[in-house]
Amino acid sequence: MLSVVENCFSPRTAAFFDLDKTVIAKSSTLTFSKSFYQGGLINRRAVLRTAYTQFVFMAGGADHEQMEKMRAYLSALCKGWNVQQVREIVAETLHDLIDPIIYDEAATLIEEHHTAGRDVVIVSTSGAEVVEPIGELLGADRVVATRMVVGDDGCFTGEIEYYAYGPTKAEAVKALAESEGYDLSRCYAYSDSVTDVPMLESVGHPHAVNPDRSLRREAILREWPILVFDRPVRLKQRLPAFSMPPRPALVAAAAVGAAAVTAGLVWYASRRRTTASALPG
Repeated sequence: MLSVVENCFSPRTAAFFDLDKTVIAKSSTLTFSKSFYQGGLINRRAVLRTAYTQFVFMAGGADHEQMEKMRAYLSALCKGWNVQQVREIVAETLHDLIDPIIYDEAATLIEEHHTAGRDVVIVSTSGAEVVEPIGELLGADRVVATRMVVGDDGCFTGEIEYYAYGPTKAEAVKALAESEGYDLSRCYAYSDSVTDVPMLESVGHPHAVNPDRSLRREAILREWPILVFDRPVRLKQRLPAFSMPPRPALVAAAAVGAAAVTAGLVWYASRRRTTASALPG
């Protein structure tokens, strides 16, 4: 049996985690909709629409056409938002909104990967203004996220500069492997959505977590492990080991505009801790 800790002479490895319904129990961006409403960024109608979107997301996602329509809607919605205001709102409400919905099983896996000497990378379709702080909260080493265009006035223009979705996630993983020296054949990946199959198949140890129907079928066909996470828990209620100072989150995909932050670009990216065999040393 291999040692739990990576040999110092072995190639570097990493564990890549999708965020929504994989590490946290809801959509990260949609979770902040009420806070954005209170901050004056969106109106009541938008809050209701994001609540419906959250319901659809939790119920099993949507097809590609619906995703594209939502992306266009969100891009228009965030136009004119002040980036600094978005960051401040996220910082003020992060612990109250996100900490309670982090899966205990995911937090444990992150601990185990770090103990084994692997980097932990969050790869999310959400905007960086949301993903970066969550990554720091989790102690992630790097973050890949969607990037929105910011104008000279410090506000979102409504255009998407980089979209971390589908095959683009796999491209980011491969780029990181090249720049950081990761051996992808020994790396791990976790996601709930069939749209992340390109990312999952790019590593040697893919895992389907709370998978949608399509990903479940794919995982069974490819004999990928299927994990069920169902125990959200506040980090401070966990073992003291997880209360380590957060590692600096480096945005591999550049700082993403939080435009997507609210209505949920992550809308797209649609129990227990796995046994020891699910995480071989």
